[in-house]
Amino acid sequence: MQSATDSADRSAGLEDAEVDLVRLLYVGNDGVVRGHTVDAADVENAVSDGATLPQSVQSLTAFDQRILDGRFDAVGEVRLMPDPDTFREQPHTDNCGAMLCDIHDLDGGPWAADPRSSLTGFLDGMDADVRTAFESEYHLCRETDDGLAPLDQRGVYSTESMRAAHPVTTDVVDALKAQDIGFEKYYPEHAPGKHEIVIAPASGVTAADEHVFLKETVKGVAATHDLQATFLPRPFPDSTNGCHIHLSLWDGDDNEFYDGSDADGLSERARHFIGGVLAHADALVALTAPTVNSYARLRPQTEASAFACWGLDNREAAVRIPSPKGDAEKTTRLEFRPADNAANPYLALLGLLAAGMDGVDRELDPGEPVAYDPGNLPPAEREERDVRRLPETLGEAVRALEGDDVLADALGGDLHESYVEVKRTQWRSFTESADEWQLDRFREVF
Repeated sequence: MQSATDSADRSAGLEDAEVDLVRLLYVGNDGVVRGHTVDAADVENAVSDGATLPQSVQSLTAFDQRILDGRFDAVGEVRLMPDPDTFREQPHTDNCGAMLCDIHDLDGGPWAADPRSSLTGFLDGMDADVRTAFESEYHLCRETDDGLAPLDQRGVYSTESMRAAHPVTTDVVDALKAQDIGFEKYYPEHAPGKHEIVIAPASGVTAADEHVFLKETVKGVAATHDLQATFLPRPFPDSTNGCHIHLSLWDGDDNEFYDGSDADGLSERARHFIGGVLAHADALVALTAPTVNSYARLRPQTEASAFACWGLDNREAAVRIPSPKGDAEKTTRLEFRPADNAANPYLALLGLLAAGMDGVDRELDPGEPVAYDPGNLPPAEREERDVRRLPETLGEAVRALEGDDVLADALGGDLHESYVEVKRTQWRSFTESADEWQLDRFREVF
C-alpha cells in the first residue's frame, strides 16, 4: 500500500532528483507504454500545464497504425498530466526520471478515454481498498546469426538458468528496490530463457503503476546487457509469457475475502466476486489477453487457464485460489490467470473489478470449485459441469466485450468504443494475412 509518507517522499524526490530528463509515461488502448520526455528544469511546468497529446493516440494499434475512420481522428488534443506522486529516478537509464500520467481534456478534467483516470474513478466509487499484484513472466533473448534466441536453453527453476541470467536479475532487483517497488521473489520459468519476477501487492492505481515500472525496468536493464527482454504472450513457438493478477479487497486491516469459519477460507463476498469474474470472463479476456498473439498462449493444458471455472490451487482454472501462506487472513486472495503483459494494466484491473463487483451486487454463485484439469474432460462433460472454454481468438473475445453491458458501462462510451475499435482492427489485419503474423514486430513492441 502506498502511504501518505511514500507519496510525499516521491514528490520531494522530484524536486531533489539529479536527473536531466523526465519521461511522462502513459499506456493506451494498444497496451504499449508510450510517453514524452521533458527537461528536468521544465518539469514543474509539465506537472501544472501538462504536455500536448493528440486524441488519435487512442486510435493507434500496437504497430503505430492510426485507424483512419476511428473514434479519434486527426482533429483534437488532450493533455498528458504527470502525477508527481509516481516519480521515480530510473536507475537503468542515465540521468533520467519518470512519472505516470493521467490524460485530461482541454477543460482540465479527466479525459473520458483515459484508462488510468477511468480506473481511478472506479476505485473511488468502491467501498473497499483494492490490493493487487501483477505477477509477470518475460524472456531474456540475445541476437544470433539466425535471429533472436532465448538467452539459455534450460527451464523451470533451473539453477543453470539462474546463473545465466544472474547479472541481469541482480540489476533488475537493485533497480526495483531503488524505485521503492517491493521485490518478493524471482525464478526461471517453464521454457528456455523464461523468467518471472514477483513484486509486492500495492493499493489502488499504484499496483498498475508499479507494473508499468517493472516492465520498463526489465527492458531497460536487459538493454544495458546487450539483451532484449520481451513480455510477449507467445514469443517463440514453444514458450509463453503470462501475467497473473492477484487481488483482494480490504476494509482497513480486515481482508474481506477471508472467512476462517469456511472450509475453503473464503467469505461470501469472495465467492460472489468470483461468480462475477466467471460470468464476464469471455468479455474480460478481451482486456486481459488483448492481442492475436495472446490466443496462441491461451490454450488448454498449458497452465494458461483456458476455461471459465475456479478452483483451489488449480492452475488450469481462470480463477485460482492460492493456498494461503503464513497468516491466512493476510494472504487469502484470488488469482486471475488468463492474462498477459500485452494488456493495459489499468484496463485489465478495471475490467476485473467491474466484473467482480457485479457478482457481489447480484450475489452470483460461482458453483463448486473445480478439482481437476478441465482439459481432460470431453466437451459434453465440461458442459454438464458448467465449465466453458474461454474465447479461442481475439475476434471472439472482442465480440463478447462489445456485448457486455457491465464492462461497457465501467469503461464508459468513449473508452469502450475506441478500445473495441483498436482490437477489432488488429483482428481484421490478422485474418487478412496468412503469415506468421508480425511475431518479430510484436517481440519488439512488448
